[in-house]
Amino acid sequence: MIRLLVADDSATIRHYLNDLFRAQDDFEVQCASNGEETRRALHQFAPDVVCLDIEMPDTDGLTVLSHIMVERPCPVVMFSALTAKGTAASLQALALGAVDYILKPADGKLDAAQLGAEIVAKVRLAAAAHVITSWQARLPRVDPILRPAHAHERLVLIGVSTGGPRTLEGLLSALPADFPYPVVVAQHMPAYFTAPFAQRLDQLCALSVVEVSRAVAPRAGTVYVARGGADLQLLRRASGLVLQPQPESDQYRWHPSVQMLVESALQHVPAKQLVGVMLTGMGDDGASAMHRLFQLGGTTIAEAEESAVVYGMPRALIELGGATHVLPAWAIADALVALSGHLPQPLTLQE
Repeated sequence: MIRLLVADDSATIRHYLNDLFRAQDDFEVQCASNGEETRRALHQFAPDVVCLDIEMPDTDGLTVLSHIMVERPCPVVMFSALTAKGTAASLQALALGAVDYILKPADGKLDAAQLGAEIVAKVRLAAAAHVITSWQARLPRVDPILRPAHAHERLVLIGVSTGGPRTLEGLLSALPADFPYPVVVAQHMPAYFTAPFAQRLDQLCALSVVEVSRAVAPRAGTVYVARGGADLQLLRRASGLVLQPQPESDQYRWHPSVQMLVESALQHVPAKQLVGVMLTGMGDDGASAMHRLFQLGGTTIAEAEESAVVYGMPRALIELGGATHVLPAWAIADALVALSGHLPQPLTLQE
């Protein structure tokens, strides 16, 4: 039985979620209407997962979330309005340790048929997620050598989904401003999230971070975040390589599609000049494409289970036998620096 704590100041939302989850066979539900009730239930009810509203009457949801992560860490799914303020707060919540978010209509009207299945799926997945409370405090360890490779055109391709925003913040902020290769990120996100997410990353990172909203030539020292609500391809034109947004393709289940990004890169860049990084996320998006990259002589890094919030995507790559290296999230930035030949001597890392 999964113990779910619903914390929301709206009686309508509480009743809706209470009824929704009590209709499931494997949920026990308790509700709280403010921050104080939430903190009390956190210890008395001992939930396996919390559905927490961004807006709380006595203490805002972000403050309550920070208390949860300190007092009794457990998976948290944020419930926020589809507004600019709600989007910014949701990104901050993901950075604080929330696993995922659910967007409620700005007018407060709930469409049970439209939202119910998505809400249950996200909360059920979150309940099984691995909560990371001290990401940046972990340090890489030593052992096998990662040898740098040099080429005229080289790219780092990152695939990531649930649990990704916080992991990306830690990884990308650890890369130096003169990192010599473009970094392209396919993070599963809706259209209205990727622009503010890229802006947030740009403030945190030494590298420039931009959302790819139009055709752009990839350049060293820049991180390119695929636009939500679309897919991203790497193409070759007379002037050179170009990252080109594309309408979502029905051929792919998740968007922006990691599979499409890596497949397109392999069509125009030798595999030995690509580094694929598979981070936390549900499902297997991009696993077969990165496996092919590995088979063709490219380098792939899969996030280790010990740091993955959701182990699905990296596990899919590992089980295919397509991971050159398996590393915890906090060691991946140093590995990328070593692979780029940016260090005087190759960095050694324990996998």
